Amino acid sequence: MVAEQPFGLLAELTYRCPLSCAYCSNPVTLTEYGDELTTAGWRDVLEQAAALGVLQLHLSGGEPLLRRDVVELTRVGRDLGMYSNLVTSALGLDRRRAEELRAAGLDHVQVSVQADEQEMSDRIAGTRSFDRKIEACRLVKELGWPLTLNVVLHRQNIHRVGEVLALAEELDADRIELANTQYYGWAWHNRDALLPSRAQLAEAEPVVDAARARLAGRMEVVDVLPDYYSEYPKPCMGGWAARQLTVAPNGDVLPCPAAHALPLPRASVRDDTLDHIWTHSPLFEAYRGTGWMPDPCRSCDRKDVDFGGCRCQAFQLTGDAARTDPVCHLSPDRHLVDDAVRAANRESVPLELVPRPHRAGAS
Repeated sequence: MVAEQPFGLLAELTYRCPLSCAYCSNPVTLTEYGDELTTAGWRDVLEQAAALGVLQLHLSGGEPLLRRDVVELTRVGRDLGMYSNLVTSALGLDRRRAEELRAAGLDHVQVSVQADEQEMSDRIAGTRSFDRKIEACRLVKELGWPLTLNVVLHRQNIHRVGEVLALAEELDADRIELANTQYYGWAWHNRDALLPSRAQLAEAEPVVDAARARLAGRMEVVDVLPDYYSEYPKPCMGGWAARQLTVAPNGDVLPCPAAHALPLPRASVRDDTLDHIWTHSPLFEAYRGTGWMPDPCRSCDRKDVDFGGCRCQAFQLTGDAARTDPVCHLSPDRHLVDDAVRAANRESVPLELVPRPHRAGAS
């Protein structure tokens, strides 16, 4: 299949982070990513991405503000004509750094918020951070940036979704993403304590719907429902290696942020060009299009809608990335999802979380 032109680049500048969120989807084996690309290396990646046609640059991590060169890389993206978005915990986004990023041409800021009040937010984040996040959000609006709040929902905070939406309104956010946890990385290890119950979802849904109607035209409310409670899988990344690519801190190139876990040949900008990786590498070609699909996907009318679902989720649950995503009600492996849902709806569910290791320090 001929590869389309990629639209977005997720540049994961570092996996170091001052937070210890138990739902983090970053790799569990963080020590393998300590040899980060240099400033010159990232500049080369951005130049190659622009030549490929990439228009959107998402500077992420970990915490991208731990890279001393984040301002310089923002400026490179601007000079290459990319729309840039900083995906951040907001720790480290003080006025000096913010004004430098504004001058460098940063277009948008997305701040992660763990809950609507200090005690819960700090407990989930694993460090005192709530007050600094709120201060940074207000600074973002003062400097004239569009503000997106990203709130990962799970069993331990979904009951506060109304208060979370009220906080977003108070902060004059332009957009809020209510993203139910995706079970990769550390979230996979904490799934039993994170997967919400049916009752929690039923209580949250009308609250979100009412807010979306009330805030229409003022704030976009995006609600990403939990896969495990869906009848069909989501079209992950708009299809494998269709429009998006990720570059990890060590230079690995991935079709999606979680694909590092799949048993596929590695692709790296240290070894090859971004163009060759995108168009010809076995990793990117593996599940591109629909020709690789087994039944029931191969004969399904939805194969060009959801593309068989998530390859990483299929591998996580079945050990075979080519299987139909078990989230699909037609999948022969749907019982694996149903078992997890039944466990989440028992009266007694473990709530103890295993936090992501804390790794900070600037470079």
